Amino acid sequence: MQPANIAYDRTITVFSPDGRLFQVEYAREAVRRGTTTVGIKYKDGVILIVDKRITSRLIEPRSIEKIFQIDDHIGCATSGLVADARILVERARIDAQINEITYNRKIDVKTLVRKLCDFKQTYTQYGGVRPFGTALLIAGFDDTGPRLFSTDPSGAMIEYKATSEGAGRNKAIAYLEKNYRDGMDFEEAVILGIRALNEGVESKLNPNAVEIGVVDSTRKFRKLSHEETKAYIKKALGGI
Repeated sequence: MQPANIAYDRTITVFSPDGRLFQVEYAREAVRRGTTTVGIKYKDGVILIVDKRITSRLIEPRSIEKIFQIDDHIGCATSGLVADARILVERARIDAQINEITYNRKIDVKTLVRKLCDFKQTYTQYGGVRPFGTALLIAGFDDTGPRLFSTDPSGAMIEYKATSEGAGRNKAIAYLEKNYRDGMDFEEAVILGIRALNEGVESKLNPNAVEIGVVDSTRKFRKLSHEETKAYIKKALGGI
């Protein structure tokens, strides 16, 4: 006999009797199977750290992109389906440029996140489409200071001081809840993030598979070089 709920996961627009949208939950499962990402807000900015999960020594690590720049002052880290994330990043870049052309100012971080989540929500409401199977950690710095948001396949958005997405989310968040404190400087935040990421990954953290992005009060998002990243990993984890 087929399960009673089987009829409710054939289309995105049908609620199950207990009020669930199964296609959205399947999209969340895609995120939970994705690579682990960590975001931390510190005194003067926000950092994003990603494990790119290199599964073969034949892969060129630089070809795997998990951290993207959206605007000068905004970047994001992705977990889940990479192709879906790429579409959302392009959409966010267009929204940021439209805002600058229209109002002659950089878009606020929260405004951009809300626009992106509104777009994601429409893909949970109409037939013939599916939800985006990716979660974005969006970091930025605007007139209100450093901001860190997490977006969900359903279109929900939550602001955090520190958070994680992907396969190692629960372990990474448990570590952050124990060790995060307000007012950390950049180096303290990077070391905390690397240690939280290390808690979340299934095997030993591979320095060649870690990518770090940062945005601070200069309002310039950048990725740390491979040498800088390796140096911080060594400082955080010792001779890994």
